Amino acid sequence: MRNLYLFIAVLTTMLGAFSARAQTQFTYSTTCRNDSVRFDIAQADLAGIDSVRWYFGDPASGAADTSRRIKGAHLYNTIGDYTVQLIAYRAGVPQTSTTTFTIVEPVIHDFGPTDQTLCDSTTITLTAPDVPGATYEWQDGSTERSILVDSMTTYKVKINGCLVPDSVNIFYTPVPELDLGDSSLVLCIGETIELDATAQNCTYLWSTGEITPNIIVHSDTAMPSTQYIVTADAKGCGVYRDTIYIAFAGAEHPFSLGKDTILCPGETVTLDAYTDGATGYRWGNRATTRTTTIRSRWDLWVFVEINNTCEVLDTILIRYNPEKALELGNDTVVCKGETLVLKADFGTAAYRWQDTSKQATFYVRETGYYWVEAKVGRCIDQDTIHVIFEDTLRTNLGADTLLCMGTVYNLHPDGAGANYKWQDSSSLPIFPVTQAGHYAIVANNSCGQSIDEIDIAFQECGCQVYLPSAFTPNADGVNDYFRPKVRCPISDFELVIYNRWGQRIYYTTDPEVGWKGTWDKGRVPVGTYVWVVDYKVISTGEKVKKTGAVTVIY
Repeated sequence: MRNLYLFIAVLTTMLGAFSARAQTQFTYSTTCRNDSVRFDIAQADLAGIDSVRWYFGDPASGAADTSRRIKGAHLYNTIGDYTVQLIAYRAGVPQTSTTTFTIVEPVIHDFGPTDQTLCDSTTITLTAPDVPGATYEWQDGSTERSILVDSMTTYKVKINGCLVPDSVNIFYTPVPELDLGDSSLVLCIGETIELDATAQNCTYLWSTGEITPNIIVHSDTAMPSTQYIVTADAKGCGVYRDTIYIAFAGAEHPFSLGKDTILCPGETVTLDAYTDGATGYRWGNRATTRTTTIRSRWDLWVFVEINNTCEVLDTILIRYNPEKALELGNDTVVCKGETLVLKADFGTAAYRWQDTSKQATFYVRETGYYWVEAKVGRCIDQDTIHVIFEDTLRTNLGADTLLCMGTVYNLHPDGAGANYKWQDSSSLPIFPVTQAGHYAIVANNSCGQSIDEIDIAFQECGCQVYLPSAFTPNADGVNDYFRPKVRCPISDFELVIYNRWGQRIYYTTDPEVGWKGTWDKGRVPVGTYVWVVDYKVISTGEKVKKTGAVTVIY
């Protein structure tokens, strides 16, 4: 007998160890009230599972409290603690796992402006609201209440596992390096010079009143000695200035180095600065000869001294064709609330986006086609990208339904977006139900997945409410109203009518009130409209739901 007890003890220990090893790990996606919580079994534990049964710990939800899908999903309407149980069957053997989590009310908080621009190398601190005893999780996985903002991205935080609806998009502006050239220049009459202060994310104001990144100074409109000041307001960085003095003197001497030049990699160009009366040369590459040869990218200038009296100036831009194509990336999908930054990396080019902006970067916040053209000398390249913004899915098939025999009940994919499948793998815009069963829809987009299920049953109905299949609301006194014919006492009456796009266009709780074929202060067009009616038979307490269609004819 003692050996028998010992055997039972050993067997109990082994079964306990097996049970501990048999736990099936699963996670949940959110803790927000009125949000669809997804339950996912760990990848390592999926092997060998024949079927599952979920119990979501929410008895108030009725039949929706359980599910047989591998990926469980449930909508919790009330805050509080819930214990979720998973029974996983492997070779017919059930293995039970549980976890307890808390559904909370989403915390409403305003982080300030949705888009904030900072200067390079500067930081700010974002602080989540103080919720006693709460846990915090930012987009980068950090868990402090505050986060140091030091990079360009979208900042968002979960409190107690529930995402705060507000977020902040952070952008950075490079510190502008303004350089108009030598502090003072002397040019001959008839010459011009371009003053260029181009930098990223700046607005400009010149002492001449112009607001472009660059201006052209002409000797025929300039004073004998003029001070030119440019003020650049760099978003997030502040205000920067640079100054140059330009004087014009001497006689008119036509002089040009030629047009700006685009070269292929490995090519060279020899420039000749000769002009009548030239007595000296001063190049930007420190050459002092009449000619100079260029083998690399240059913003090259030359001062030519005329008759030892004044200097004339010309500038030429020498560029090399980029060795890579302009590329914005593949068409992409972005979740609402985030910002996509497009970078047109094509070297020192003149850029033009579809909205005529000229920066090297473009911030995308809505669905559309975006294109950019880059021009370097005579070389032009262009690329286009299609960006789609998608919202979080929230599918809803409604509550479990009991219908009268012979009724056709249409399920609508409300909140499912464009990519969804019914339980039979079809993608019908309306799924007609003619027999009892368990029906489900699974919707997916780049922001996640949403699942909903419904049980539909049929029964013989002794007390019927009939509705006509067509009516003519043309105010001729005949068949102008769409209303039910009731053959027994009923209560809890509700009638809802939808148009072909699933929009609710009529609702009443009074069976004596009829629909006149109007919506949004006007008559609806000729066509077929879906109706759903609910009522309770007073004599039996039976609840009845019916669906059908009515045709409007004028």
